[in-house]
Amino acid sequence: MRGDVKDRALAETGRKRIAWAATYMPVLAQIRDRFAGQKPLAGVRIGACLHVTTETANLMLALQAGGAEIALCASNPLSTQDDVAAALCEFGIPTFAIKGEDNQTYYSHIESVVASRPHMSMDDGCDLVTTIFTKHKEQLADMIGGCEETTTGVIRLRAMQKDGVLPYPVIAVNNALTKHMFDNRYGTGQSTLDGVIRATNVLLAGRTVVVVGYGWCGRGVASRAAGLGAHVVVTEIDPRKALEAVMDGYRVMPMEKAAREGDIFITVTGNYHVIDEQHFKVMKDGAIVCNSGHFNDELNLEAIQRLSKGKTEPRTFVEQYEMEDGRRICILADGRLINLAAGEGHPASVMDMSFANQAMAAAYLAQNHKQLEKQVYDVPEHIDEEVATLKLASMDIQIDTLTPKQAKYIASWSEGT
Repeated sequence: MRGDVKDRALAETGRKRIAWAATYMPVLAQIRDRFAGQKPLAGVRIGACLHVTTETANLMLALQAGGAEIALCASNPLSTQDDVAAALCEFGIPTFAIKGEDNQTYYSHIESVVASRPHMSMDDGCDLVTTIFTKHKEQLADMIGGCEETTTGVIRLRAMQKDGVLPYPVIAVNNALTKHMFDNRYGTGQSTLDGVIRATNVLLAGRTVVVVGYGWCGRGVASRAAGLGAHVVVTEIDPRKALEAVMDGYRVMPMEKAAREGDIFITVTGNYHVIDEQHFKVMKDGAIVCNSGHFNDELNLEAIQRLSKGKTEPRTFVEQYEMEDGRRICILADGRLINLAAGEGHPASVMDMSFANQAMAAAYLAQNHKQLEKQVYDVPEHIDEEVATLKLASMDIQIDTLTPKQAKYIASWSEGT
């Protein structure tokens, strides 16, 4: 099978782990069975640039069952699970991903996916879209649409739309309620702290954890850190989110002040250099800094290298920089996604909903792309609702439905007090 992975001999272990994750992804399993019968993606080539994990593998198998031809590469150099990548090649899905790959290899793997001449992109961070747009414009005529998994990618796509250069319709899977309310909050919240603890074995109770950004990911990280006994500080630029953080019980302050107080810093903003040179200069000895946003440029890594007189690696995924004044600051996982670099990423049960949205959005694009403009679309509401309904059913949870009178009342304006 084509592909570029670390070791094909890892495939059997990968198969077992993919099957384990599948037991916690009942919604995606139902969609896979439906796809196998209906073949909504027959003849569609999908180029995917996603985190190569057990959960992603189950999405790829669902798309394959739906008739798609797929080529997959990693959306982050440190997020690949090598045994999963090997197993996917054995499943007939060319996969180009090696954990720890350098920047040159990372982009060569994206080029390998582009070479499959996809009709549809499936991105986590927009790197595949921008590569095709900037380097392979001749392929755009054959492309019918794309899906985007994460906040960072949606931001980039909306910027392309604003500039009038978005090349085809893209569905922002990230914006589905059953994605960002659960994946971003519960998935990122749990998996981020799991990654921090695996990398450092640090005790969070009694420590001051600075959460940089209070979107859905920040909410999740703050909640889980507080649940482990940490004192949580939030930094924000949005007054509404800052106010929400205050009312959720956290201290809110500018990063300039938080930098002096924090023991552990976790960035989840999707923005550039939110921890910068002036912040490193005032951090405590022993401060731990990590990122759970998509790109590692949330941290100014060049600045800390410039400020330090050397570094050591006392643990896997821990780089300890010694400042000129003797202080030590630890950067985890080269500033990459800590939950995927040092941990296993989101639990399968929450990715079940995210990837159910992804699969159904791909089928929707295949069927409706001719009616769509070159813009960013939210996931159609009926898909979002169906994912929630299927998830509740898989959990054996029932809910109420409107009576005819209630439905009429809520849809009318004529009845009041």
